Amino acid sequence: MSENRLEIAIGAVVLAVAIGFVAYAGQIAGVQTSSREGYPLLASFRSAEGISVGTDVRLAGVKVGAVSDMALNRETYRAEVTLRIEDGIEIPDDSTAAVSAEGLLGGTFVEIIPGGSPFALEAEGEFFDTQGSVSLIGLLSRFVSSAAE
Repeated sequence: MSENRLEIAIGAVVLAVAIGFVAYAGQIAGVQTSSREGYPLLASFRSAEGISVGTDVRLAGVKVGAVSDMALNRETYRAEVTLRIEDGIEIPDDSTAAVSAEGLLGGTFVEIIPGGSPFALEAEGEFFDTQGSVSLIGLLSRFVSSAAE
């Protein structure tokens, strides 16, 4: 009978660890369990390489939202990106939205560089100053070609 209790205890511990792992993985992956909707802001990038729906939006290194939609503007050939920002966070209307990387091997995120305007972007407002992603391979090829000349 004590073997059954031991097996049940070990099974309970394994189950608790598995549940903890799933919760941790969901938190790391950015799965939201709350019902915070936030408000949408629009940005148009020349290149949105590296970002997709669900990519973090950060302000001063802190996650303040996520990319909620991406589409190609067929007239301008630019990536039209919708950013969902948490309620209560006001973004100055002269801010910049830039596609940034955490490092050479890190992930990509949308960084908001705040401006100095006293006026905030309203829901569905648009960033007029955007910086698309920079291709590391493109930079290296430019460096090699300029060094060869």
